[in-house]
Amino acid sequence: MEASEQVQPSLLGLSPLFVFLATYLGCSLLLNDFYAMPLSVAFVIASCYALVVTRGLSLEKRVEQFTIGASNHNILTMVWIFILAGAFASGAKFIGAIDASVHVIMSVLPSNTLLPSLFLSSCLVSLSVGTSVGTIVALSPIAMGFAQQLGVSPEYIISIVVGGAFFGDNLSFISDTTIAATRTQGVSMKDKFRVNFLIVLPAALVTFIIYAVQGIDLPATAQFNEPKVWLIIPYIVVIVTALMGINVLVVLMIGIVSCGIIGAINHVDVWAWMSSLGSGIKDMGELIIVTLLAGGLLELIRYNGGIAYIIRLLSRHIRGKRGGEFSIALLVMLANICTANNTIAILTTSDMASSISKRYDIDRRRTASILDTFSCVVQGLLPYGAQLLLAAGFASVSPLNFMPYLYYPILLGLCATFAILMRYPRRFAK
Repeated sequence: MEASEQVQPSLLGLSPLFVFLATYLGCSLLLNDFYAMPLSVAFVIASCYALVVTRGLSLEKRVEQFTIGASNHNILTMVWIFILAGAFASGAKFIGAIDASVHVIMSVLPSNTLLPSLFLSSCLVSLSVGTSVGTIVALSPIAMGFAQQLGVSPEYIISIVVGGAFFGDNLSFISDTTIAATRTQGVSMKDKFRVNFLIVLPAALVTFIIYAVQGIDLPATAQFNEPKVWLIIPYIVVIVTALMGINVLVVLMIGIVSCGIIGAINHVDVWAWMSSLGSGIKDMGELIIVTLLAGGLLELIRYNGGIAYIIRLLSRHIRGKRGGEFSIALLVMLANICTANNTIAILTTSDMASSISKRYDIDRRRTASILDTFSCVVQGLLPYGAQLLLAAGFASVSPLNFMPYLYYPILLGLCATFAILMRYPRRFAK
């Protein structure tokens, strides 16, 4: 998409999003069944509607515009991640790497400490790698093993990983969102971190305590045979290479190769292992389709002026610093809903956020923090965002099933809202 292309604000341009939400969430809530309306079907209905309401283009050109969004660099990168993540998870499970990893960890840690330990691990890994997707890829298969051993639901256990993943996505110095927020607002990462950390810390501590309390009643760790420690090498390789800052696609490819090598050493049937890779890729099929449809739909919303309409609407009625800060928060949140990408949402609204900051004398470090934090809140709760789609692929559940368990994104949103209302931290809110 062309960043410089001028579009006219239009409520009609935003309406495909309402059609999608009404179709997917409406049907799911009405029938009290999140599987009643497939996510892919809801996107097809909304996409067809978006093609119809797009004006000034022939049908062929409308489809071409849709395709521009579906073939966007970020969208296709996510498709590659889904493909490789599915192959890695299935291949690792086939050679016994998941069971071995779970057995090793559960033989060391008491079961009642596993939930807070998993959250803390997710926070530290995401802080180190700077990507929520990379964290979910690295830790979700192991979390699924915990779910099976502890008898808890997959969506609950993987929600812990998702929450921790957004801790680092928001705070890490190498996170795309941090880089986008600081560069567009002209502040240093160190200064933005100072503001952000004071807002984030209460949410992280409360989440940790919740998991510690909920973990008290978990059943005692089962007795295992001596674990085959060498089988966990693929996961060690994935986590170490991710911590080194290597691209997540390369990390996954290295992980798949290491699975193959360990499997060959253990005399695993090579062709059966190859078949497991194919099965893993197939399991990600619907997520890939949803990702492509979402990319196309959101591009039509942008092209038709939906995002421009949101920006114009929210920038009209601002009063005082609190109003300015809430407007910045709402801008980036709604842009995130329309783009399903928190980095793009920050870049889309950064100029308007800068203007509001200047007009109401809002500290730029605080503006950068608001942009980053509220975009991560929405991304962590967005059922068609890359992170929840990926998590849903690992857990084999609907993305909406995660909603009751996403404690950290919800608490982060509450803490960030409190920070605006109470002018906290006061040093940066004068």
